[in-house]
Parts: sequence; structure tokens; C-alpha cells
Amino acid sequence: MKNTNKRMTGIVFVLLGASFWGIGGTASDYLFANAGINVNWFVSARLVISGLLLLGIQMVLAGKRAVFTIWKDSTSRLPLIIFSLFGMLLVQYSFMASIDAGNAAIATLLQYLAPIYILLWLIFKGYQKLQLSDVTVIFITMIGTLLLLTNGSFKGFSVSSVALIWGIISGISLAFYTLYAPKLLDHYSSVTVVGWAMLISGLCMNMIHPVWKVEVQDWSLITMLVLVFTILFGTTIAFWMFIKSLEYLEAKETTLLGTVEPLTAVVSSVIWLNLPFGLLQVVGMILILLMVVYLSLARK
Repeated sequence: MKNTNKRMTGIVFVLLGASFWGIGGTASDYLFANAGINVNWFVSARLVISGLLLLGIQMVLAGKRAVFTIWKDSTSRLPLIIFSLFGMLLVQYSFMASIDAGNAAIATLLQYLAPIYILLWLIFKGYQKLQLSDVTVIFITMIGTLLLLTNGSFKGFSVSSVALIWGIISGISLAFYTLYAPKLLDHYSSVTVVGWAMLISGLCMNMIHPVWKVEVQDWSLITMLVLVFTILFGTTIAFWMFIKSLEYLEAKETTLLGTVEPLTAVVSSVIWLNLPFGLLQVVGMILILLMVVYLSLARK
């Protein structure tokens, strides 16, 4: 009974965390389209506040030493900065820029192509040989992506080229994020690493657009509530819940349940923002998610 309760706790955590991520993307879409929020300011505020909150949570739960030890190790400082700039900052900014130019549903699904980029990189570097199953996965994913972007009409894309480019960059940067993270996660808590990465990248974004230079056209109560949700629930709590779920579930289970994120992003965009989503786009989405689950669970 005790193990069953722990397992149910883990399932609740991962489902809530992934759902908050998905709805958070749709909420960001709403802010860009309806409140006129500047994407540069939004990324700056989101990263700085979430980074401080995560580090604060870690300090309360694990103590001051767990938060600042990473800076005392000279071999970890440069990797943390590289991870912050080319992992965290690039993946966060490109994802939000893709939403701003297109919509949350497409941006989330394009980001979920990251496992394909990881597979191609591992084959290119010779860490694994190209197999028939790899070719099949890549081919099916390409078909799914094509259906997602065109809805079966080859007269033009269903999304803008800007949204597509930022979405591809988002997937590639997430692949780098995933491959580079173990350099730090092998030695430090994921909450500590991601908390510092968010704070560092947020401070760098402040050089482009300071948090105190707020650019919001419609500063209404709804705007404030949605903004708080995207930062608090869509980022900080979502990440903490997803990481916490690993204490109760195996990584492959969290990966499978984590596919709730793009599904939630699509459903919430269709219901909340009245996003038109064609039947063939749904087919494309399903193909992409199936390949993501296969790549995540079939191999280490």
C-alpha cells in the first residue's frame, strides 16, 4: 500500500508538472497576442524570478551549502556558464519567440523534435551506428512534422517561417541542453543547476531588456494573473514537480507521462485561444509524440 501511494504521488506530480508546462506555453501565447507583452522582457522576468525561486526552494530544503557549492569548484564554473547561455537561455528564448511568431501548440511540438536531433548527433559522432529503426523513426517524424506544419496542403505552411525557424532552433538548443546537462547533473542537484542557469541567463537577458523596463500594453487584472501563472506555475512549480516525481517513478515513466505537455498545449490552445487545428495536423502530432516516446523508452 505504501509503495502504491508513493507511485500515485509521483504520477500526480509528473502529470501536474507537465500540464503546467503545457498550459504555461498557451498562457504565454495569450500574453503576447492579447496583452502586448514584449517577448524580451518576458523572458528576462521569467528566468530571473524562476531562478531565484528555485534556488530559494533548494536553500530551504537542502541548505545554503547545496546552493553555493557549485561555485566553489573551479571545474564547474565554466560548464555552468556554457549551459546557462547555450542551453537554458537559447532554449527559453527560442521557444518563446516561436510562440510569439506562431502559437504555443506548434512551438511545443517543434521543440519536441529534440530527440531526433540527439539521435542524429550520436550517429554523426559515432556513438552508435545508423540502423534501419533509426531511418524509420526519422522518416516517420519528418512525415509527422510535415503534416503538422502544412495540414496536408502543400500550397503553404500553416505557420509562419519565423515561428518555424525559432521552433527548430528551440529543438536543437533543447538537444544541446539535454546532452550537456550531465556534465553538471552528475555532481550537483538538478534544482541547483537549473536554478543557477535560469538566474544567469536571466541576468544576461537583462542586458538586452531590463526587467524594470516593463513593456505591457494591457496591464489588466487578467494580464497580471496570467503572468503570475506562467512564472510561478508554468515554470517554477512545474519544474519542481517534474523533478520531484523522479523520487517516486522511474525516468522512463516520467518521460512517457511527460508527453502530456504538448497534448495539454494543443488542447488548451484550441479551447482557450480558439486555435484552428486540422485533422491531418492531429495525425502529425500523434506521429511525432509516438516517435518521441519510442526514442525515450527504447534506448538508454
